[in-house]
Order: sequence, then structure tokens, then C-alpha cells
Amino acid sequence: MFYEPKDGHGLPHNPFNAIITPRPIAWVSTVSKDGVRNLAPYSFFNGTAYFPPQVMFATTSDKDDQGPGLGKDSLANIRETGVFCINIVEVAMTDAMNISTTGFAKEVDEFERAGLTPVQCETIDCPRIEGAPAALECVLTDIHQIRGDANYVTFGEVTGIHLRDDCMVDGKFDVTTFQPLARMGYRDYSKVEKVFTLARPDD
Repeated sequence: MFYEPKDGHGLPHNPFNAIITPRPIAWVSTVSKDGVRNLAPYSFFNGTAYFPPQVMFATTSDKDDQGPGLGKDSLANIRETGVFCINIVEVAMTDAMNISTTGFAKEVDEFERAGLTPVQCETIDCPRIEGAPAALECVLTDIHQIRGDANYVTFGEVTGIHLRDDCMVDGKFDVTTFQPLARMGYRDYSKVEKVFTLARPDD
């Protein structure tokens, strides 16, 4: 099968997201200038550099009360405060993560709705999720609008990293201790249960 996206795919569901899998989930926590906490997951997410450590996530739709082309509450809060935190989602937090996908009004605290406890970050004025396997405290470096009315890529420099103690095994952050939740295509998810090590030929 071959298709050009501009012409449509002719399938019952768009296969694009199913091709780019598995995708890590950035569970982005922010706070508005008025002190309202926000929490939302984004699966267009990755690290972009080691030194200094930097990350990115993309938002791909509007929220009605932000106005056309302005994106979601997370983006609005980051524009206001210049900071955000990326929490890593473990499989045990799947239900809470799913609750936070709901399009709540901007004055709603998603931490409360999802039954999660906020903890103050160390290097930025922002909440993080208590008990998350890891959390990356980020200072905004850039927001780029890409093609499309409400498509934005947010970049941040990581200024603080939290690692849950029980996830550390022999000096390494072991993802099998908590099983990261990954986004697949459609409404599908997966979890990381097994890993293997592969040496490079020139090591």
C-alpha cells in the first residue's frame, strides 16, 4: 500500500501514529500564573541533547478556551511561567494518566481529578507528581509553531532530575522496575517489560 497524506489514506483509521511506535509519554505538569495546576500527557516526546540535557514535546490541537491556533492549557501555562515538568508514566499509573487526557476547563486541577499528589519541584516553580518513577524539571528554551494551525513544538533545558529510589539497580535507572507506559497507534498502549543489551561493533 502507498498513499500520499494530502489525498487521504482510505482506511477506517489513520495509520500514521501506528507507524511511529512505541512512543514515550511526557506527562507534562505546569501551573498557571494564577496558581492552577495542570497535567496532560503528550506522546510526541523525546530527548534532544545530552549536554546540557534538553527535551521536546509537541502539542497538536487547540483547546476551545485558549482561542484558535493557541494550543492547549499546558502550552498557555508554559508561555506564562517559562517552566514545566515532564513526569514519566509507569504502567501502574495508566488509569490516572488516562483521566488526565480529559478536556477539563482551565480552572480544573487535573492532579485532583486524577487522584495524584503534587510535590513542588526543586529548581523551578512548578508541581511534579509524587511517586512518579522519574521527573525532569525544565526551563523553556523555545516554542516553535510548525505547519498546521495548532501544531507547536516546545523545547526545554532540564535543570533538575528526580529518580525514584526503587528504580535504581546497581547504579542504573532500571525501567523494568516500573515498566514505562508507551503509546502505540489508535487507542493502543504497551509497556516495557524486557530489555536487552547490544554492543556496538566499534566498542
